[in-house]
Amino acid sequence: MDIQLLDLAGPGGWPAAGCGCASCGRLRTAGVSHGPTRVLIDGVPLEDCARVPVAGGHDVTGPSGGRALVSSGPGADPEPGAGVVYDAVLLDLVGSPEHLGRLRTAGAVTSGTEVVAVHVDHRIRSVEELERRTAFWRRPAGGPHRTLLLGGARSGKSAEAELRLAACPDVTYVATGVVRADDPEWTARVEAHRRRRPEWWRTVETSDLGGVLGEAEGAVLVDGVGSWLAAVFDEEGAWDDPDRVRPRLDGLVDAWRRTRARVVAVSDEVGLSVVPATRSGRAFRDALGHLNQRLAAESEEAALVVAGRVTELA
Repeated sequence: MDIQLLDLAGPGGWPAAGCGCASCGRLRTAGVSHGPTRVLIDGVPLEDCARVPVAGGHDVTGPSGGRALVSSGPGADPEPGAGVVYDAVLLDLVGSPEHLGRLRTAGAVTSGTEVVAVHVDHRIRSVEELERRTAFWRRPAGGPHRTLLLGGARSGKSAEAELRLAACPDVTYVATGVVRADDPEWTARVEAHRRRRPEWWRTVETSDLGGVLGEAEGAVLVDGVGSWLAAVFDEEGAWDDPDRVRPRLDGLVDAWRRTRARVVAVSDEVGLSVVPATRSGRAFRDALGHLNQRLAAESEEAALVVAGRVTELA
């Protein structure tokens, strides 16, 4: 099946008429515009191909007999036919990258399926940002491959981690923060993270991070290294004697190095914050800073997230 994407935007085009958002403004400044999505399948316009309506779109058969699942518009997640493995899927990846993960989980999308982003609009910053994201979503789900995402509080690092693995069919989410019944604000934060994750992701709440990395083979999201280290300090009684955590840190780095999984881990960048006022606080900052360095050295990718923007670290 030959897919030719002639234009990629949503029904209103991109930039949208009269829209003052930064995404549309950037395109206008560059003198670039994208029209509504137009596609040729085996040289034939999509709308002229045989199609069967499905919830959220169409199941299309091309002239060569190949099958494509096509989203009907922005926000539409087309349902696959029972038992069908598609040659191509044309999806609203800007709005619902996790739908690609669901299709992979169902077996409708395999490594041989062509994945095309359609109905692209000002919900994303730029075509370059779309290309950056789709590179993650087209990547094989397995490993070994390690990514360390660093950032400060509310930097967007957790959202970036989830975005990178959104299209994976098999994700284990390792929550290292302990839910405290006496801290409703922290509990609300944890619940917000849970609601944001796709329903087919498995959640493991543990401080045995090395054990998870040693057994996992699919995709693993660790959120986060800082809360794991705080739990280790508690478990080892190391707030007054930081040396007690060294074996646990060495064990984690070894497990990180040996894992067969595709891992994305979130950690706090502590080098830009104020110097803690207490000895235990300084000990924790130093331990986390050194651990970040060691994990980054054993990672294929590392990035810094600031205000939702991502800078890859060489």
